[in-house]
Amino acid sequence: MTISAQNNGFSVKAYQGDARTLLAFNLSKAKTKNLAGFTVQYLAGGEGPFYLQNKLRFEDPSQHVQDATQPPTSSLNAPIHKFRWIHVPGSHNQGTDPFFGTYAYTVTPRYFDAHGSLQAIDPALGVTLKVDVSPFQKGRVALGFARGFMQSQAFVHHFGPSALTRPKDLLFDTSQEAGKNSQGETFTYADEYHWLGFTARKRVFDILTEALNNPGLTLDVFAYDLNEPDVLKIFLELAKQGRIRIILDNAALHSSKTKPTPEDRFEKLFTSAAVAPAEIKRGKFGRFAHDKELIVSDSKGPLKVLTGSTNMSVTGMYVNSNHVLVFDDRTVAKKYSEVFNLAWDQEPKGVGFAKSPLAAQAFSFSGAKLPPMEVQFSPHTEPVAQAALQEIADRVTREGKTKNGSVLFAVMDTGSGSGPVFPALKKLHGITSIFSYGITDTTDGIALYEPGKKGGVLVTGKPAKSILPPPFDQVPTVGLGHQVHHKFVICGFNTPDAVVYCGSSNLALGGEENNGDNLIAIHDSDIATVFAIEALGLVDHFEFLDRVSTHAKAAGKVPKKATAATVKAATKSSSKQHQAANVGWFLSTTSDWAQPYYDTNDLHCVDRLLFG
Repeated sequence: MTISAQNNGFSVKAYQGDARTLLAFNLSKAKTKNLAGFTVQYLAGGEGPFYLQNKLRFEDPSQHVQDATQPPTSSLNAPIHKFRWIHVPGSHNQGTDPFFGTYAYTVTPRYFDAHGSLQAIDPALGVTLKVDVSPFQKGRVALGFARGFMQSQAFVHHFGPSALTRPKDLLFDTSQEAGKNSQGETFTYADEYHWLGFTARKRVFDILTEALNNPGLTLDVFAYDLNEPDVLKIFLELAKQGRIRIILDNAALHSSKTKPTPEDRFEKLFTSAAVAPAEIKRGKFGRFAHDKELIVSDSKGPLKVLTGSTNMSVTGMYVNSNHVLVFDDRTVAKKYSEVFNLAWDQEPKGVGFAKSPLAAQAFSFSGAKLPPMEVQFSPHTEPVAQAALQEIADRVTREGKTKNGSVLFAVMDTGSGSGPVFPALKKLHGITSIFSYGITDTTDGIALYEPGKKGGVLVTGKPAKSILPPPFDQVPTVGLGHQVHHKFVICGFNTPDAVVYCGSSNLALGGEENNGDNLIAIHDSDIATVFAIEALGLVDHFEFLDRVSTHAKAAGKVPKKATAATVKAATKSSSKQHQAANVGWFLSTTSDWAQPYYDTNDLHCVDRLLFG
């Protein structure tokens, strides 16, 4: 859903995301003279007013109008130098358990005087919109996203830079103390999980709790990585009651006779606890049993299904960037159940599933409370797999030939898989007729924003060690694991023809031929917008980290700068990287920052027109 309002040539659009809001602004060029940025205030459930927080402030706040009740980085005192912003409740204000419901946002353009000093806010210039900020649901489709932002200022603010995500035990009490933050406040693993898992965690545990508390329900599970302690405890309790079946991957990374994996240890616990007809089967199809699904059934048959990219593991739910979808629809759940039952009966070994009718076509669904959508189940034969991926690649290519075409994506790996999708995505940033914004964990071939150019942006979620200058806190890395575990592509943002491709498929030909997966295409502008906001947030965040990474330094990339000192420090050799940490970044005191947004040869201008 998109809400818009305007006031005397200033317009604001609010796009509803999953428990977050994309705010986009637009002004006539004439109104950008001496533009100091935008102040964003919001009221939430009768609380507030709060202000969105900038991470930068003016070098000398005393030279500017300041509200002493707000910190120097409040957007009231340090207006935002961007034409769009994603607000995620709980990032700064409202703690780790923020209010969900109606938010009233007021956005006000701010101006410098002739001497470059911020003038007092003029409420008459502002625009106010009311937006529902809640976990996203439309009809019988609900979405959820893991926050997956350990590499962020917000995570460090809440939990510190060295927080652990789990002890060594498989099953442990998540309410135990996990550490202390930089303010000396203690937090538990459950506190971390609640914040990091965000709405994806809520969706998973809503379904599991419903199944556990209703003796008339049964649960079928496809699992790949599996070690989240509270998920395991519910699975074991359902096993004791004879109400669960699990197909669990047993590829080499999940099974070992000499050094049992967490999945092996869980299998032993499950088998010991299970009462018939509860049972667990291990298998990997041709390579991986890669689905991540919860299928709930009652006495009438399949009731609902949860699927997506999110593994039911500590890494999958709390470290990776991931998504889940819940289809509260018997027709959709029935098809997923048919796939599960065939895999169960066949034993999920080899690629025999590929020869079944369930793997030979895309299944279409639609209805009053369902968007038009197709679901495909793999492993496929090679021709079917190739056709499924070619459809995505063709749509990506078509966007480049469409006026105001756009492609946004978050894909785990674009560097190693075969098939047509990855080549189509990797060359997007070189096509100036399209707005492209993408993120992958692949570190080769990244393309950062360059002033005066319309080329797209492709960033990595795994920058080398980033040294952040004041006022930024240093952030942890995700080590050898993944940051981006998503597998989604959005084409045609905010158009009637918008589509998002998502699910568990890695979008590579080898996976489609060998893995147990599901690939979903949803033709709905509102749902595509939710995924687009997720992509925007990830790309914006990691584009900044990429700029201050050792990879960027070695390549001669320069971080975005606000002062001459920053430019000088950043353009020195990579051996001077640590010196940059001692150079503060501050807001500029001219309106020059806004000029790229009105340069028709600059990506920022394309961005402003697309979203604002």
